[in-house]
Amino acid sequence: MTDLKLTDPLHLADDFFKEWFNESSFVLAHTSGSTGSPKNIRLSKEDMMLSARATCDFFSINSDSTLFCPLSTDYIAGKMMIVRALVSGARLIMSKPSNILNIDYTDSIDLLPIVPSQIQSLLTAAHLSHIRNVIVGGAPICLEQRKKLMEAPFQTFSTYGMTETCSHIALGTVTLDRPIYHALPGITFSVTEESCLIIESPQYSFSPLITKDIVDLIDSRSFLWKGRADNVINSAGVKIHPEEIEAEILPVLSQFKSIKDYYITKRPSSKWGEEMILVLESDEPIDKDSVMILIREIMTDKKKMPKEIIVLTSFRRTANGKVLRY
Repeated sequence: MTDLKLTDPLHLADDFFKEWFNESSFVLAHTSGSTGSPKNIRLSKEDMMLSARATCDFFSINSDSTLFCPLSTDYIAGKMMIVRALVSGARLIMSKPSNILNIDYTDSIDLLPIVPSQIQSLLTAAHLSHIRNVIVGGAPICLEQRKKLMEAPFQTFSTYGMTETCSHIALGTVTLDRPIYHALPGITFSVTEESCLIIESPQYSFSPLITKDIVDLIDSRSFLWKGRADNVINSAGVKIHPEEIEAEILPVLSQFKSIKDYYITKRPSSKWGEEMILVLESDEPIDKDSVMILIREIMTDKKKMPKEIIVLTSFRRTANGKVLRY
């Protein structure tokens, strides 16, 4: 543990420091509730330091680096930025959590964590060329945002992880397609018979951790995320992973500039049990028939065609920007 070089005029980190430097071996955290009811959990301080060092190794963070944190320390993402600064000796700048980012720091920023609701503000901020790496977590990045981030002067990574793993344990470069996630140092992967990801590392107290995320395992240190097991649609006995279909139809939907985002969901059907529908987010009218024709041309399995397309002007989202599918 090193001396901390901290800029925190609003004392945003004070409560966390009190908890971190007490005699307890754990920190109390709570999940966001995006995949279930929110719950309080205990996180080992040893696990948090291991995770912090792994992220610092990945991004070559050291005592000459600067970290910028615009996230609340009520959640694991904000807590871990402080721990990363503590283990590396990097300078840490705390900023009031808001969807409107206040990045008035003009020197180099080596790591900036954000949630999707902060992307628009980030891309209009000054001094973008001074930012080296951005990590986005808390919710998937929509199509419109991915396009803009790919044109930005910094590297952007999508994170994979959860509160239980002390923030992310894998990172994937943001592209138009689904990212391939690569493990942080000390982490390896395997899968269950149902292809659900298993996170393994003998160093961490949570290992092994069996998730509900269905993946294509590339090797022991990388995977392609397909979707959540609890999102599966069972239509006439055919199991459909919504996130997999979303990836397959991306080349079609990216042709329509007015489509800001989209998702696959389900509804009850007297004929099929459940049926799949495609929901589009757009402020402008969409020729749904043309979209359906183009999707049919590229779908490898016609049984997995959407039964209907619905257009909404805006999606319901969580505070972090995650789309509420149901």
